[in-house]
Amino acid sequence: MQGKVELCGVNTSRLPLIKSSEVRPLIAAAQSGDEKARDRLISGNLRLVLSVIQKFAGRGESMDDLFQVGVIGLIKAIDCFDLTQNVRFSTYGVPMISGELRRFLRDHGALRVSRSMRDTAYRVLQAKEKLTAQQGREPDVESIAKELSIKKSEVVFAMDAICDPVSLYDPVYSDSGESVCVMDQIGDNRNTDEHWLEQIALGEAVSHLSRREKSILALRFYEGKTQTEVAKAIGISQAQVSRLEKNAITRIKKELE
Repeated sequence: MQGKVELCGVNTSRLPLIKSSEVRPLIAAAQSGDEKARDRLISGNLRLVLSVIQKFAGRGESMDDLFQVGVIGLIKAIDCFDLTQNVRFSTYGVPMISGELRRFLRDHGALRVSRSMRDTAYRVLQAKEKLTAQQGREPDVESIAKELSIKKSEVVFAMDAICDPVSLYDPVYSDSGESVCVMDQIGDNRNTDEHWLEQIALGEAVSHLSRREKSILALRFYEGKTQTEVAKAIGISQAQVSRLEKNAITRIKKELE
């Protein structure tokens, strides 16, 4: 966190702690309306919020904003925690805080996702958590789609829409000071610098042709028509088409040399 000590007016170096034996009684009291117990739970779990928001640093949002959103997730975790389950509060709280942060980043990120798509993604996440708890393993796309009575493609599109964008310069491996970035792992043999330059040069050469020559090349090489068919379409002889086509190609080749 770049040495920052204070977030939203809170001195993060002096946060209180709560004994594990005190957590459940405090949650029970907080859920019954005890504001003091609620406040103590929140302040006693701010370290948990800090540990989670560090994973979301560098997303273009201030740490103060992320801290506030993380606290909202913590409060929701306190209100929704099921005391009948034999689960530690931190185990339940971390995904709740992370989920709140992901929603915030998704709704305020540079890439805008429609509300209907976000709603579908939220339902998918809920179904995924439910099926994971029931089956003891992560469900596949088909199971989630069946649970929600939607198409498998809708599940895939919704989850893709809320995935965090990845920078091409993010490191995926580092050894001896040399990092391998995402862009190093992506191969594109078509959209290379050399290919772009060739496309630019070709476009420039074609722009120098007459309208008739452009039409002939388009009909011949884009639509796959024969010279006879081109001749009928343009209203000239096949011999003229052959001559104009040859001249146009020759001129293009000369400009590309």
